Amino acid sequence: MLPDGTDVRQLTVNDASDGAPAWSPDGNRIAFVAFSWRDGAEISTMRSDGTDVRQLTANDASDNDPTWSPDGTRI
Repeated sequence: MLPDGTDVRQLTVNDASDGAPAWSPDGNRIAFVAFSWRDGAEISTMRSDGTDVRQLTANDASDNDPTWSPDGTRI
């Protein structure tokens, strides 16, 4: 959404519960947790418009609360 609260857009549509968003320092990408009962909690990123979704983790651990490095090169 815009800073004034207008232009609200849903960025994800799937069977997972997506949450814990973290904006990259440059504002171009969002890291988030995609949780499903089948696959567990995994970290993904997407562009700020919801495109170019990339799953970063795939393991048996529960990956939560992504945080970007100050320069935006790591999560």
